[in-house]
Amino acid sequence: MKKRITTSPQQRPDEQEDLEKYQFKLMQHPVTPAHRLVYEINQIIASSCTPPDRMLEEIARLVGSAFEVDYCCLVTSQDFGEVLSASWGAQKDYLGLSNHQHEAFSIEQLELPVVECAAEPFTIEDISTIQESLVIGCQNFPLPIKAVLAIPTRFGGENNGVISLIKCEPYEWSDTEKELLRTVESCCAIAFAQVAQAQTISLQKQQVRKSEQHQSLIQQLTILNRSNLEFNQMLQLVVSSTAEALGADRGLLILLKYSDPLFRIRAKTQIPKAKATVVSEWCREESGLCEQLQSLEQSYSLADCGISQRAFKASKPVAINDNSDRRKDTSTIAPVFVLDKLPAALLMPLESQGKVLGFLVLQQKQRRNWQQAELNIVEMVCAQISNAIIQTQTLKQVQTLVDERTAQLQRSLEVQAKLYERTRQYVEQLRELNELKDEFLSNMSDRLRYPLTNMRMAIRNLRQPQIDADRQARYLDILEQECTKEINLINDLLTLQKLETHQERPQFETIDLNTKIQDTAAAFDKKLAEKGLSIALLLPSEPLKLQTEVESFDRILQELLTNTCKYSERDSCVELLVSQICQTETKTDQLQIQVINVGRGISEEEATFIFDKFRRGKGRWTPGTGLGLALVKSLIQHLNGEISVESTSIEDSELSLIKFTLTFPQFSDDSEALETS
Repeated sequence: MKKRITTSPQQRPDEQEDLEKYQFKLMQHPVTPAHRLVYEINQIIASSCTPPDRMLEEIARLVGSAFEVDYCCLVTSQDFGEVLSASWGAQKDYLGLSNHQHEAFSIEQLELPVVECAAEPFTIEDISTIQESLVIGCQNFPLPIKAVLAIPTRFGGENNGVISLIKCEPYEWSDTEKELLRTVESCCAIAFAQVAQAQTISLQKQQVRKSEQHQSLIQQLTILNRSNLEFNQMLQLVVSSTAEALGADRGLLILLKYSDPLFRIRAKTQIPKAKATVVSEWCREESGLCEQLQSLEQSYSLADCGISQRAFKASKPVAINDNSDRRKDTSTIAPVFVLDKLPAALLMPLESQGKVLGFLVLQQKQRRNWQQAELNIVEMVCAQISNAIIQTQTLKQVQTLVDERTAQLQRSLEVQAKLYERTRQYVEQLRELNELKDEFLSNMSDRLRYPLTNMRMAIRNLRQPQIDADRQARYLDILEQECTKEINLINDLLTLQKLETHQERPQFETIDLNTKIQDTAAAFDKKLAEKGLSIALLLPSEPLKLQTEVESFDRILQELLTNTCKYSERDSCVELLVSQICQTETKTDQLQIQVINVGRGISEEEATFIFDKFRRGKGRWTPGTGLGLALVKSLIQHLNGEISVESTSIEDSELSLIKFTLTFPQFSDDSEALETS
């Protein structure tokens, strides 16, 4: 017997009246051999101790035996939505049909002329009704169907079922059999109506019980909301009461903790980084799973659980009953749900002002179709839980704020006591700044006066009478060199000012980075060799293209190599490394250039101002203006790049490994063209 259950409305009062009239009329009919079958069927219908499904089985047995058929099936087709079928098969020797035992039933095996209808008149609607009933009632019948005599039953002017008589061999149905089946039709229609009425009453009783459970749950939640229980205890009681009232085998309350504190509004197309943690759990003791569930991991990542992602995106409850539902989840399912033992689950998001706080989960061993009233109860419970969570978080925030303000008041005296010390530090900083100003003015004065002094001496020597051509040329070279130094210093100051005010946009060009590095290093070979330094280039095997401003890029390399020449330990090696890196988050490529040398270490304090204008490390007496690295940083920022410095001490040595790292973005050709335009 197969059942398919959906919703059912109440039995109409006129159907109950028709049922009583039919029963009275048939009970007054004289019992004859031809109508004994009807009498026996009415006896089964009148028996109050026979359950509805058993009643149909007894009627199918009586009808099948009376007509001496191989198989008899009764199928209801009530308009209240539930389908109930009962069948009976004769216990015969089917050796002659054994070669058909392997054939599975399908309606295509039936030829229309073989199916006869005892109803008058025989309509197309009757054919459709009979075919649908055969599909339902004969699914478990393994033998081929050769002859069918069927009749739709009518009660209250509407079809409410089908009686089908089946033979496994060709058979010609007689008029007597058809007449008898028409006689049986009326009492079977009454039986079907009585079954429908019993099912309606049973459904109404179930709805009443559920309503009582729901009302009891609402009362419990109201009491809990007014109680002074600790928050976690209250959540535990809410979960257990809800799961038990709705007949679930397990209940879970899962809360989310977002990695990004600025995340507030739920995004439909994006799953944020969040950690889900089970804060309350209830399991029915008779389920036998309590001990097994205690050993499960109670936390998981929202991005690693497809079911939780579906509930996060949904604006209504998400029900999962079988594998076809689970296939919608493309990612891993968190082990905390143990879907192998509790395959049916209902997930409802806890939401407040667009932010998902977590999930309420109800799980069962058996598949379940949730009624709308039950879903409304779950939504109401989730709304109350969400409000309780927000209220608790608000109270905690208020308490935290009060504690902070109290601590601030307690620290106020300490702060006042520290004001004097801080003022003293400010005075010390002002003194240091004043010293820096004096040092800068002195340094700039020297850097400006020194070339001018050399130029004046060269001019005086050129005015001497009878000066030979070689000395004249040497003095002219001195004039040109010192004039160039003076111009370069002024240009550096102007360039820094221009870069700080962002007056010009970079003009990008595509260059071969490997070739540019090799040419620049070759230009410094002689200068490096004068200090006993060597240079090692570590370049990629394949050429690298870089979109940059050529003049600015050349100046950056020149200043870094010049700085390296000044501060590198003699007879050491300078390394210049070029590599390509990929940023997975932004999906863009970048080029990285590293200049590494061995020299005196840079302290953490010096590293904070090494790229500032006019600032130089203490104790470094190498001549300079303090503009070189400041100019390098400004040019790199002008080219949308970054620069950093790192100093690592060398073991068993007073020296350190100094590493300057430059990072430039690699633009596409389209980006380059757009930027240039």
